[in-house]
Amino acid sequence: MSNKTDPLQQARRLLDEGEPTLAQLASRTGLSASHLQRRFRARYGISPAEYLAQKKLGVLKSALRAGSDVTTALYDAGYGSPSRVYEQSSSRLGMTPATYRAGGSGVEIRWSMVDTALGKALVAATERGICAIELGGDAEALQARLRQEFPQAAIERVDAGRDEFLAPRLRAVADRLAGLSADLPLDLMGTSFQKRVWEALMKIPAGQTLSYATLAQQLGQPRAARAVASACARNRLAVVVPCHRIVRGDGSLGGYRWGLPMKQSLLERERA
Repeated sequence: MSNKTDPLQQARRLLDEGEPTLAQLASRTGLSASHLQRRFRARYGISPAEYLAQKKLGVLKSALRAGSDVTTALYDAGYGSPSRVYEQSSSRLGMTPATYRAGGSGVEIRWSMVDTALGKALVAATERGICAIELGGDAEALQARLRQEFPQAAIERVDAGRDEFLAPRLRAVADRLAGLSADLPLDLMGTSFQKRVWEALMKIPAGQTLSYATLAQQLGQPRAARAVASACARNRLAVVVPCHRIVRGDGSLGGYRWGLPMKQSLLERERA
């Protein structure tokens, strides 16, 4: 087996550990900046800069939902200047940090259903951007999940065909779930361990699988196989965070939030 380091995994590890520039990443990985940018986006669906922004946003959201004040949450997430970042984080959260912390109080959220390669999906957005994606055919159940995320928001179902803002975002979600490239920022909101698991999942190449125990070992916690399984079950980003690539030690499928038939179908599609 080759011991050669995967430059994309190395770049991702460097992003997880700090805030390197693209030039610094290129120097450390031995790739040109343009080549690294292109290959990183091809594998992970986002650029290194977008990956770093989403990592920081995930920390910010967790802190806000845990009750931290906005200024502390911004600094703890790694934003150097809260006054400058406030507007940027607002566009990614879909609302201001303070409003997000308040459960979406005073925010209007529009949502609609869209047909995708994986079936029906709910896509919700504020005037600033996408705030939720849920899979499943039961619109009422999906709306209930949305209300759990933003309990104080004004939530309204709309006709996507007549909503110029939501329509292109629905198409982007459908493209992403079909395996195509699309500009769709991730929202990795969870505990520190859950985020480590989800980030590790995105490093598994398409068409390959790992066991819960193997992933736990890779994370340096060989006794945490059950915790890995729990983190997979809490993943809300189907396919984008590919928990379908995790199986039991004997090779059987194990569980899957969106059903074992879909898990089997995804694995077969990737191996074709």
